[in-house]
Amino acid sequence: MREAITQSFQNLRANKLRSFLTMFGILWGMISVVVLSATGEGFRRGNDKVLRELGKNIGIVWGGRTSMQAGGERAGRQILLTLDDARALAAESSMIAVVSPELERGAVKVKSAYNSATTRVSGVEPQYQDIRTIELEYGRNFAWPDEAQVARVAIVGFDMAEQLFGKRNILGETIALNGTPYAVIGKIRKKKQDSNYSGPDNNKIFVPFAAMSQDMPRRDAPAGALSDIIVSPKQFVVDDLPRALDERTGRIEDVDWPLEQHVRGILARRHQFDPADKQAIAMWDTSLETLMFGRMIDHMKQFFTIVGIVTLALGGIGVMNIMLVAVKERTREIGVRKALGATTLTIQRQFFLEGFFLTLLSGGAGMALALALCQLVNLAPMPERFSGMILSWPAGFLSLVTLIAIGIATSTYPARRAAELPPVEALRFEM
Repeated sequence: MREAITQSFQNLRANKLRSFLTMFGILWGMISVVVLSATGEGFRRGNDKVLRELGKNIGIVWGGRTSMQAGGERAGRQILLTLDDARALAAESSMIAVVSPELERGAVKVKSAYNSATTRVSGVEPQYQDIRTIELEYGRNFAWPDEAQVARVAIVGFDMAEQLFGKRNILGETIALNGTPYAVIGKIRKKKQDSNYSGPDNNKIFVPFAAMSQDMPRRDAPAGALSDIIVSPKQFVVDDLPRALDERTGRIEDVDWPLEQHVRGILARRHQFDPADKQAIAMWDTSLETLMFGRMIDHMKQFFTIVGIVTLALGGIGVMNIMLVAVKERTREIGVRKALGATTLTIQRQFFLEGFFLTLLSGGAGMALALALCQLVNLAPMPERFSGMILSWPAGFLSLVTLIAIGIATSTYPARRAAELPPVEALRFEM
């Protein structure tokens, strides 16, 4: 085997230009496979990262207006969500893992010892912070004792903290919200958030729900009305979404998604509206965005992979053609070797190894160049929904397996042609 490998490299060196031109097709094909796969993976991870800034797989539920008559109630009735609705969803739902009420108020006057501003304030319970990715640069999160004690404490968004305090450390500082003092206990990290439902978290101030209900209730609704309810579905609900999408019979816009239908059913019993009334409750389910974007990225990656594999296969055909030319050029050599006792297996192995090593060498060089190109591109600033060119291990493994398969396929036929040449005819062959 060692002799065969040595002979293969010697033959490749003896025809440097031909070997290089043959290797270029495989090299370019491997670069295409790796770069296109890495691009698709970068878009997928970038989108996941952006969605997590708002909250990974959450649903925001708002009250709407009924469009159907139900239970003796007229259509057009406004549905206002309450804290009891949030508690009912948490207690009765088999599809929801976490529920958090939210009470918001805009145009709140906020003042620090250094500056003042007008901002939006959200009153939230502790579980809200995890499902909405309220992560801190420093300080502490809200805890249930803050709710029980109706503590006037606040967590400030990154940009709002900069506006109110500049570059100072804000822990322990006091801010006045519509004249009521609140102690600052945390600062939110800088969030690269390109989607929201009431404004970027960087510009907000968060306070405990109990304190918000007491000091800053909604002005446009009766006492006890919420702004919205945030729900986080259980994993099996998210996993079932592709099935619901694939089994639809009409437009995507007309699908009554399981989670929304489930939430509407619970709230319909409490507010006496028809469970089929989609106007009574509005819901934004971010897991649907994840599903749709994921499908788009998967199709894009499949297309990129097919294009790369076709390019790689064309390079393999070039290797096979060159090896067939090599067999023709070395016909007399094959005849001499057979006359001296070389077996069919020896000849076949020799030509197979030459083609296979040529494929592996060019493919390995292509992968190395592609990875270097990915690293170079990743040094540049990236847009929000693109995390750079990232080659995942499944894509790398698929590239390697494809390369080996093409190497075997394109080397076997020329090797068999060489091995099957009759010795007498090979010795008589003239170029």
